[in-house]
Amino acid sequence: MEEVDSLSRPADAIVSAWFRTRRDMDDRDRGAVLELLYALLRHRARLRWWLERHGRDDTARNRMLAWLTLAEGRTPDQVMRLFNGAKGAPEALTRAEHALLIKLQGAAMTHPTMSEEVRLECPDWAAGPLRHRFGAAFEAEMAALLSPPTLDLRANTIKTTRDAMMRQLTDLGLRAEVSLRVPDGIRIRERMSLARLAALKSGELEIQDEGSQMVAMLLDARPGERVVDFCAGAGGKTLAIAAQMNNRGHIVACDVNENRLKRCAERVRRAGVHNAETRLLATETDRWVKRHKGGFDRVLVDAPCSGTGTWRRNPDARWRAPEEKGLDNLIAVQARILASAARLVRPGGRLVYATCSMLSEENEDQVASFLAHHADFHVVPLPEAAPGLSGVARGDYLSLTPAHDDTDGFFAAVLRRESQPGTTPPVSSDV
Repeated sequence: MEEVDSLSRPADAIVSAWFRTRRDMDDRDRGAVLELLYALLRHRARLRWWLERHGRDDTARNRMLAWLTLAEGRTPDQVMRLFNGAKGAPEALTRAEHALLIKLQGAAMTHPTMSEEVRLECPDWAAGPLRHRFGAAFEAEMAALLSPPTLDLRANTIKTTRDAMMRQLTDLGLRAEVSLRVPDGIRIRERMSLARLAALKSGELEIQDEGSQMVAMLLDARPGERVVDFCAGAGGKTLAIAAQMNNRGHIVACDVNENRLKRCAERVRRAGVHNAETRLLATETDRWVKRHKGGFDRVLVDAPCSGTGTWRRNPDARWRAPEEKGLDNLIAVQARILASAARLVRPGGRLVYATCSMLSEENEDQVASFLAHHADFHVVPLPEAAPGLSGVARGDYLSLTPAHDDTDGFFAAVLRRESQPGTTPPVSSDV
């Protein structure tokens, strides 16, 4: 908890590094630590509220003490027996800490005088935009973001089949179910150690939210085509696209972050993907983009965003950026990325703009602004672009939320560049 507070790295990366130095911990202990950490992150605003109410600092240790009392109902004496200073146990309670436990005893996690933002764990910067987006459904959507997510997997059809993976999971005693909305998706609703899934290490299975799999589907990449995943990150959608293409054609996975691209390259090799390469860009307007203008059939822009749709999976993210730089700055970055990536699309080609945000400012408004300045692009309504996904449309666009769809929050717009009769799209071999 202290590292999550002090470091800019995501909580899941901190957890992974922490466990690597404690390989002697068994799966049960690891699961208990992980569950407790994420529970504390999901209740951070309310715990802070109680500490401020009693004049205490919002430290990791104080939040833990408050949690044990408010959420688990432990008495001061029971907590004292846990915090006893023995080997492997936290340092003994101070008098001030014991006094805090006495003050909190008998209280509930939620108090009638808490603001709605605190009660629903919604940071101030996001409350207005989310209320604008959801209206009367605001409370239900925020409550859904406080629930633990399912474990969603994608069978890598380059190496295996979904049926084979379902049999393997069943043999492990896991209650797995196939996704009805994506062709290769599998969902596991129970808590489990990922170490049990050898198929993750072999590249036969990938962890990927069902919503993210839907976004990759919208690209509709075909074998033999030329594709760009413009903000590829660690490559989850790149791998899904490669499977769509049956490992034929060419995919360029671009990003401005070298470490993320290294992770992408590792996953590409493990997944048995042969039609993808990584490309490090200096900026979104890298000269590589200009050199390959109009040279690709499909371009995916999974833009950096506020991440509001991932809060149930990454509860620490709600207390991080975009507070650091501001939402307006983030929206400006998205606009530049989308405009630059659009140059890569050939006439008649498809451009998919996606975010894991639920804010209209980053989604519908961003697309409307792009279309106003790019008359050669038009929207392909979701029922036309992906008839099987019409049930998750909001107007012309894909729009997923945890409360409505039991996925992470995702938005995607499918755009087509108008064909220009009598012209031939430029093709460059310098990829």
